[in-house]
Amino acid sequence: MDASRCDVVILGGGVIGLSCALYLLRGGASVRVLEQGTPGCGSSHGNCGTITPSHAAPLAMPGTLGVALRSMLRSDAPLYLNPRFDGPRLRWLLGFARHCNWQDFNRAAQARAAILQRSRGLLAGLIRAERFDCEFVEEGVLYVYRSAQQRDVDEQHHAQLLDRLGIPVQRMRGDEVEAMEPALKPGVQGGLFHPDDARLRPDRYVAELARLVREHGGVIETGAKIEGFHIDGRRITGVSTSRGDFVGQHVVLALGAWSPLLGKQLGLRLPMQPGKGYSLTFTRPAHAPQHALVLREAAVCVTTWESGFRLGSTMEFSGYAEGLNRKRLDALRRGAATALREPEGPQLQEEWWGWRPMSMDEVPIIGPSTQWSNLHLATAHGMLGVSMSAATGELVAAQLNGKTPAFDPAPYAPARFGL
Repeated sequence: MDASRCDVVILGGGVIGLSCALYLLRGGASVRVLEQGTPGCGSSHGNCGTITPSHAAPLAMPGTLGVALRSMLRSDAPLYLNPRFDGPRLRWLLGFARHCNWQDFNRAAQARAAILQRSRGLLAGLIRAERFDCEFVEEGVLYVYRSAQQRDVDEQHHAQLLDRLGIPVQRMRGDEVEAMEPALKPGVQGGLFHPDDARLRPDRYVAELARLVREHGGVIETGAKIEGFHIDGRRITGVSTSRGDFVGQHVVLALGAWSPLLGKQLGLRLPMQPGKGYSLTFTRPAHAPQHALVLREAAVCVTTWESGFRLGSTMEFSGYAEGLNRKRLDALRRGAATALREPEGPQLQEEWWGWRPMSMDEVPIIGPSTQWSNLHLATAHGMLGVSMSAATGELVAAQLNGKTPAFDPAPYAPARFGL
């Protein structure tokens, strides 16, 4: 048999592609993953590693567009929209604006909650069963407020939403937060604690996924840049890469923020834009937070592991502009310094940026293509790729194996965008 042939060719070796590979292998399929770099070298590497059913609420709600437009005047704003518009970004922005209403907000929140909650359980079970070495800790995530105004806004559009969705959230007074988290400076006005959230070291989690995929017989082709496709009617008959051609009965597009660029070759206009995020990784400070934190006014996420300490977050819409923006890294440092007694570790280990794959309705795109008979999409997970990864892999495997999914796949279907 031709070694380049398999049941499923997966385009992309990040956390989503590898999760799809694992669940397909468990179902008996032969799988080959094509990755232009190394497994997890994109956004799977430098994110904050929080596993967050609490992040069911999308960014798109009434008022968000105004915040984004005002941010064009401040390049260090937590949500920054670069004022130099291009055609695809403008189309995405108009589509995003159409979803900034309460009906679409609630619809997206329900879809996100379903996949987040399913993935949370699967991920914990996988890590325990396979003994992943990824510093997985189930101790919740704490939102910290230094202003009553921000706390009241989040009570209405975050905490009450979680109540309706059945996701636990605990309201806390400022003194309770300071007692729970002594790494914080005084002056806390309140907190929201999400006990079902967790954290892990994302680069190590992806490395363990890659190990398990290989142990189950999957092949990961590294340094395989995808160059084009072989087509026969409505079917993809082969994938051309810098490492040669590969053939699969099915093709899964799991390229994250790169998905729209490759989708163009298949005539697909994916309604996605890269949302650029940043992080700073330090050695662990002496007085590191005991929990993963979200410093709400500064919009900074703080994650502590035994092996290190990371400040991250921010959302920048600048198209596919590469490289670090020093102003945004400095904003992370300033935000941490306003809230933490020891905002940085003794040694800076890494300055990082990565593109998050943002769909215009902030719901991932998972399911069969309506235009190609053997193409499946698994992309557009936004800031929640790690959190949604296990359930995405399970869903893709169920769909390709003709089995009933564990949760309703309809909200994620590519058909909603004519894809």
